[in-house]
Amino acid sequence: MKIKTVLAVILLLSAVLLLQSCAPPKEAEKIPPRKITAAERAAEFSSAFKKREIPLKIPRGAYIESIKIDTANKSIEVNISRAFSFMAFREDNVKLIYSYVKDFFGPQFSGYKFSVRSLGHPIEDFIPNFFRKDKTDFDKTRLRESGAIKPAPVVRDVSKKFDPVNGLYKRNIAVAPSHGWYYNSSEDRWEWQRPRMFQSVEDLLPNSFCISFLIPMLENAGAVVFDPRERDVQTNEVVVDNDSKVDVKKKYYFELSVDRKHRWENGGTGFDKGEPPYASDLNPFSKGTYRIIKSDSAASASVSWIPDIPETGYYAVYISYEASKENVDDAMYSVYHSGIKTDFEINQQIGGSTWQFLGNFKFTAGYHPDSNKVVLTNQSSEPGKNITADAVRFGGGMGIIKRGGRTSGRPKFVEGSRYFLQYAGIPDSLYDFNKNKDDYNDDKQDRSKYVNYLNGGSANDPGNKGLGIPMDLSLAFHTDAGVTSNDTTIGTLALYGIKGEDSKDTFPDGVSRLASRDLADVLQTQITDDIKASYDPAWNRRQIMDEQPSNDAYPQQYSEVYRPNVPAVLIELLSHQNFLDMQFALDPGFRFTVARAMYKGILKFLSVQYEVKYVVQPLPVKSFASSFNDDGNIRLTWLPVKDSLEPTSIPDGYIVYTRINGGDFDNGTRVNKPSAEIKNIEPGNIYSFKVAAFNKGGESFPSEILSVCRLNNNKKPVLIVNGFDRVSEPAYIYGKKYAGFLNDIDPGVPYKYDISFTGRQNNFHPYEPWKSNDEPGWGASNADYEGKVIAGNSFDYPYLHGLSLKACGYSFVSSSAAAVSSGAEDLSKYKFVDLILGKQKSTHWQRVSEDSAKGIKFAAFPKTLQTRITSYCENGGNIFISGSYVGSDLFNKNNADSANAKFGRDVLRFRWVTGGASKTGDVFSADSAFMPYFNSFTFSTGLNNKIYAASFPDAVAPAKEGKILLRYSDDEFSAGVGYKKDYGVVIFGFPFETVSGQSDRDALMKAVLNYLNN
Repeated sequence: MKIKTVLAVILLLSAVLLLQSCAPPKEAEKIPPRKITAAERAAEFSSAFKKREIPLKIPRGAYIESIKIDTANKSIEVNISRAFSFMAFREDNVKLIYSYVKDFFGPQFSGYKFSVRSLGHPIEDFIPNFFRKDKTDFDKTRLRESGAIKPAPVVRDVSKKFDPVNGLYKRNIAVAPSHGWYYNSSEDRWEWQRPRMFQSVEDLLPNSFCISFLIPMLENAGAVVFDPRERDVQTNEVVVDNDSKVDVKKKYYFELSVDRKHRWENGGTGFDKGEPPYASDLNPFSKGTYRIIKSDSAASASVSWIPDIPETGYYAVYISYEASKENVDDAMYSVYHSGIKTDFEINQQIGGSTWQFLGNFKFTAGYHPDSNKVVLTNQSSEPGKNITADAVRFGGGMGIIKRGGRTSGRPKFVEGSRYFLQYAGIPDSLYDFNKNKDDYNDDKQDRSKYVNYLNGGSANDPGNKGLGIPMDLSLAFHTDAGVTSNDTTIGTLALYGIKGEDSKDTFPDGVSRLASRDLADVLQTQITDDIKASYDPAWNRRQIMDEQPSNDAYPQQYSEVYRPNVPAVLIELLSHQNFLDMQFALDPGFRFTVARAMYKGILKFLSVQYEVKYVVQPLPVKSFASSFNDDGNIRLTWLPVKDSLEPTSIPDGYIVYTRINGGDFDNGTRVNKPSAEIKNIEPGNIYSFKVAAFNKGGESFPSEILSVCRLNNNKKPVLIVNGFDRVSEPAYIYGKKYAGFLNDIDPGVPYKYDISFTGRQNNFHPYEPWKSNDEPGWGASNADYEGKVIAGNSFDYPYLHGLSLKACGYSFVSSSAAAVSSGAEDLSKYKFVDLILGKQKSTHWQRVSEDSAKGIKFAAFPKTLQTRITSYCENGGNIFISGSYVGSDLFNKNNADSANAKFGRDVLRFRWVTGGASKTGDVFSADSAFMPYFNSFTFSTGLNNKIYAASFPDAVAPAKEGKILLRYSDDEFSAGVGYKKDYGVVIFGFPFETVSGQSDRDALMKAVLNYLNN
């Protein structure tokens, strides 16, 4: 019974269920999706950011620190780690970042206000003012007050022909080129702070950029530049001072007064050189006295400093004085240099009790009271105020600070800043932090202290003691950016300090320290953009990295960026430890490009800081030529050069500088068009000229130097053609087992001179790692040239050739090869042509274009020049050509074609035998009709400070009726050949200008002219 009942119940339930399943369905209920919370969306964003699953380029090491959500105020704050701030922010990528973040959070949060931050700042704060399109968007907190009255510059060259009002006029800039030779107390030795690698060292390399290129560019733009290291490479030094010992025969220092009312008096404590070497705490500006007088509206008193110059050459001139608010701001100093007078006004209200740099000037050896001296008068536009006078220094000299019982034994320019600052009178509290125990750390810290000492007491930093000079910015320049094992460069890093040493985010004058971020970004952008455009499109732009005083979060100490009380940046341009980087770094053209980029970056940054228009100084002119016109006057012509990277760099005019015989160049003459006529020339004098372009932004680097001489005879003038404009890095080889620089083949050609060469590379094995500064492995280099100045291309060889032409009784004019190639200079007007080829040869100058003709520069015989020479010879001309690569550059199968070889054989009538034909440079006559048999001479083959080294000269042989004229003594290969029939050619496989001794050059030139004249 029970079983039947259970079955009945089951059947009943089944029926009910069946009926229900057959019933029409009810309408489905709509369940709204659950709204995601802001916290959940934030977590998703953090995860996507961490996994790099977002379409944004995120710097390595960047991560989400926190996302703060305020639902009440509808705001979301995304805080990203410090590494995110390393990228360059612009209006477009900031807009893209915000757009992506908002899209990620979705429409649910469309009404929220978003803020993406790093380092505690919204990322839009990191957009430099310079790159903001709308000036109304400028961050005014990081700008200087544009209308603020600044004191007159410390140094003003009033002999200049213009003021660069849209350049850097009235700007004060500190440039610190890395570290230097220092005393290691623990090792008891003087040493470098970095390893000798790839023929240089970081302690010298940045200085070669700054001394030769960057500092002159800044000064050409009107800036006053302060360097915490010695900037003169002259190893001689002469100091003249009122405290110096009196010589009864020679007056080195003397005072003049027209009456008793205007007399010099003792003013107080000043400089006295004393008896070097100095102890490590001696301040020479506290050991002597200075002189003082009242200013007058007309010169009624003067002081003269007359040096006894040990060797003719260029010397920096430094002056010193005691500064005071009671002093004039226009003390008139005149520098007499080899008969030329250059005037300066000095603001003696600031910048006293230290050395102030006036310039580099040529002085003749010996004691010359009329032509070599510095004179200060008491004339001023502010009569009745004070003028002070102390020591004057000529030349950089050798190190004089004694450490470990001895001096460095090297020139001051290679030493670290710690020693120069001591000699410059800077208080020892600013360069000695460790009581003479750690010069390495002192040198690392003192450069930034120096900037603040310059700036202290000015309107920028009124609360601190200092020299009262309102500094505009500080640039520290280094080349220690790491190592890579691949075929790319390390690239350029920029460092700045977002907080100061006092942990404040403003400078003492209230300007935001974000100005330093602007400076770093603008400078790095300009450098990388210009390198990519001119040298390497793959050049790496590294981080824009903030640094703060050392703590747990910021363990490194870059005091050069966080300590200065003005906008400051440290540029790590590249890595001196990386072979590819050094292929660029040793190229003078690259150094010029980088220095110009840094100058432009500084100019553009300061133009925004003061809200003024900027103009970039022009590039050097080209196609320079000289000739005699029908009146016997000298006509000069040239062409401006357009800067494809900078549209404002257009010349407004030109300055023609003149040198007579072996003197110094004058202060120039302005002309408005690319030509000039020089009148009233004296027969027998050699006139030399260089030209610079100028505009409202400043003055360009000078052109090459051309020389002209007219003699009173009937001989037609000779045309000297300067075809040597090459500057380059050394030859190099790159392989998996052997790589490095090959100086024995070609040591390269410095621009004028080089100071960064330590010695030849001795380790060529890429697999040998760096172990220490003493064992750097691959790239290790010798030290035998450290502290020596290596002569490069002076661009002044027409003068040397001209001296010998004059001795042979010939007038001459000169021209660049570019002017000849373009047709601006006509060879057919001249019976004799002297073509200077020096070390001219085809050189790769763009690593990315090594397989294309576009990447070739400095060919000895460009096609257009070949055409001009061919026409000249076919019409009976006579040409003398000399240079190290006259044959190898025409006949080398790797760089020439059959047309080049045909030109060499059929027109110049010679053929190439081999390169590297002589090691000694000894040459003798092989033809008695040319010169008496075995007459001999020597040309320069080794690196020195007088003339570039012709270290790999050609052996040349005659072709088609030519003759051997000269042979090398060491192997008797042919050194010179000649052809004289329907036209005349003399070819030397070495450069004529490198021949030692004026008498040998004169005799050799006479032999050439006689051979061509017969």
